[in-house]
Amino acid sequence: MAGRIPQSFIDDVLDRVDIVDVVGSRLDLRKSGKNHSACCPFHDEKTPSFTVSQDKQFFYCFGCGAGGNAIGFVIDFERVSFPEAVETLAKHVGLEVPREANHNDGASQYRKALYTMMEKADHFYRNSLRNHSSAHEAVNYLKARTLNGETARLFGIGFAPPGWDNLLQSLGKTDEDIRQLKESGLLIDREEENKLYDRFRHRIMFPIRDVRGRTIGFGGRVLGVDKPKYLNSPETPLFHKGRELYGLYEVNRQLRDIQNLLVVEGYMDVAALSQHGIHNVVATLGTAATAEHLDKLFRYTSEVVFCFDGDEAGRKAARRALETSLPVMLDGRTAKFLFLPDGEDPDSLVQAIGSEQFLKLIQSATPISDFLFESLSKGIDTEALDGKARLSKLAAPMINSMPKGVFKTLMLKTLSQRTGLDTETLTGLIKPIEPPAPPEYDQEPPLTPNQEEYPEYYGENRTAHHYDDSKPRQRKTYAPKKISLQQKRVKMPPTQTLIALLANHPELVKLVTDLETLRHLEIEGLDLLVPLIEVIRENPNYTLNHILGYWRGIHDIDQAKRLTEIAATDLLRPVANSNRDNAREFQEILDRLMRHSATNLAPLELFYYLATKEAIDDHDLKNLNCAWLELPEDQRNSETKALFNQIVGKPRLQ
Repeated sequence: MAGRIPQSFIDDVLDRVDIVDVVGSRLDLRKSGKNHSACCPFHDEKTPSFTVSQDKQFFYCFGCGAGGNAIGFVIDFERVSFPEAVETLAKHVGLEVPREANHNDGASQYRKALYTMMEKADHFYRNSLRNHSSAHEAVNYLKARTLNGETARLFGIGFAPPGWDNLLQSLGKTDEDIRQLKESGLLIDREEENKLYDRFRHRIMFPIRDVRGRTIGFGGRVLGVDKPKYLNSPETPLFHKGRELYGLYEVNRQLRDIQNLLVVEGYMDVAALSQHGIHNVVATLGTAATAEHLDKLFRYTSEVVFCFDGDEAGRKAARRALETSLPVMLDGRTAKFLFLPDGEDPDSLVQAIGSEQFLKLIQSATPISDFLFESLSKGIDTEALDGKARLSKLAAPMINSMPKGVFKTLMLKTLSQRTGLDTETLTGLIKPIEPPAPPEYDQEPPLTPNQEEYPEYYGENRTAHHYDDSKPRQRKTYAPKKISLQQKRVKMPPTQTLIALLANHPELVKLVTDLETLRHLEIEGLDLLVPLIEVIRENPNYTLNHILGYWRGIHDIDQAKRLTEIAATDLLRPVANSNRDNAREFQEILDRLMRHSATNLAPLELFYYLATKEAIDDHDLKNLNCAWLELPEDQRNSETKALFNQIVGKPRLQ
């Protein structure tokens, strides 16, 4: 890809697509009055609360709060990035996505070259498994592990032949090829010894793919006696083991509805379980699960199940996973822990008991709340007072690491019940949590997921009217929230009401006559309201559909979500109330905000503010007289007197 998608093209795509067609091709939509409805694809429900408005080109779920336009739906439903969603919709209407020039094309092209080299290496290893003279060693090993050819093809399993330079001789034809092989972690360069050789030798090869299916690294299982038993690619511009998960691409290919994801330790475990029909399995890459791993997993499912050996080492690993999981346990997310019998791994156990029994084990896994208290209570007499005190001292800080929400409150309540201490006392045991330091990397800091996938979008020359997804895209986890459809009005702060009215009725922007004064008000919500006004002024033909398309591309994910949620409040108002005077409501709220501003101005500033108004009301006149009395003597000159008389002579608002 060579540059950003022009905003004008995004607008054109939104003009051509119909959200009913987009959603209807993926969900069973039913006509419901002037709108369409279905069961929400983003949370479990039996009664449809998911609504699609053809008039507004907008979807919203009254159960969980998911909402947006056609682009937003494709992003969330298909778990893709913003540019991928635009490309999907453009293809739907027969358009080719144009790209603008980018100063970072050189870096982008080099990354493309690295991806190409990794693809060539992947092909080399797979071809070696079929044709190399030593391939029988690898084939016999896979047969001994009862892995069939179909599974090997699904995961792209290959073979690195014995020898020091098989890959080098095959792919390192030029100096640039060799440079790319080294940058990709496929060659080891011992400069002091003037030696250059293959990193992977005499190993079963497992390609590690990103969510788009591109090979970014490899894991190799030794066939001989060399160490280590498993060897992973090093950190490279394409591969960061603290963020990637083996098998996630394959899961996404095979499953649409991912009820949960099982996290195991090894490549063979993922492949073996998949062969037995258990496809919802991923593996960390020789490292403990990180917060980035979990954030990525929760984009695809609301439940993560960690699988560990039942021995002491497995328990210690589970404790590390517990400590990593707690800070990301938002409401609506679930984490569980599955401990296997001693001496068993997922590969051996599924062969012994079968897939049906293995699935039952997953379903009966220990919830994170139970595991927390069980692990901390080990060796403590929780019936004794000193034991309760120790449990409180250990558990309270860990619970405090959780994000605010219902789950955290319930965890504190459970601790209170186990110890007999009230929540206020437990809170007193908690020391303030320092924000975690950024992780240290041996090489350059990792790019965010979207940066990695679309590096050409990130540069110093970003402008206001181009796609800029500068924060990591996240898979939304919607916590269902009850919304009464009978409420006559949604009460919101004044700025949010202005945003909701303006987003749904952009023509109201003409009522904003003093943007500069509004811009400088010290009122919450102006960070969203002011840019919204500016966008509509610059694009007078924009509808809600265009505004959301613009916002999802230009602003960060949180901003886009805020605007979507506020705009959706218009859907919460019943049809019977739809004949309200939007312009009058907008003007009244705007006037109240401006008056609030005026009462907080210094006397002379108030003079200049009122002088800008075309007409004044009794409230303005009262403020003017008060300001004159408060005006210092040195400012009561002929100029201010003339200004006073000018304001008094303005037309009066009734």
